[in-house]
Amino acid sequence: MELISSTERNQFFERFAHDAFHLELRDDYSVPNEEGPYESWLHGTADDSFMTPWTQLMKRVTDSGMTVRRVRVVTEPHSPCIQWEYVTTHVNEATGEAIRWLPRRKLPEGLAFPVAGNDWWLFDDKLLAVGHFDDTGRVLGSEVIEAPAVVAECVRVRDLLWEMAIPHNEYKP
Repeated sequence: MELISSTERNQFFERFAHDAFHLELRDDYSVPNEEGPYESWLHGTADDSFMTPWTQLMKRVTDSGMTVRRVRVVTEPHSPCIQWEYVTTHVNEATGEAIRWLPRRKLPEGLAFPVAGNDWWLFDDKLLAVGHFDDTGRVLGSEVIEAPAVVAECVRVRDLLWEMAIPHNEYKP
């Protein structure tokens, strides 16, 4: 399996035409460039400046008329990492991202997540960038998938979960 870097994956945001959707399924994300800000937040000092490259990209994309959406499937009570994501979601939404939350306990019984239950970005219902992580939670990269059957299953799951999920401003963990 060939993996691309986060930088290479982010290039898809410069090329998609309508909609980008992210399904987040993990309760912990150990992202190296976030360790400092996350640790700072744990100690009571918030600094969202590490998000600037992402927020600039999202603002440019959404200002040009594209939609960027996320569903975060989470365990309640939240892990510290998800608590931090919840607190910083306003930064994402200020750029035009639409974020919804779905408590894991509300998932439909028997729902099987495509692509081995990994997180994924879906671009224009045509292309997937499937996130892969090591055993410690570090991002290894994204696998690009364009197989129609796999993409169609992700579209189906996206539509189901988007309708079930709770908009950020209404979700009270």
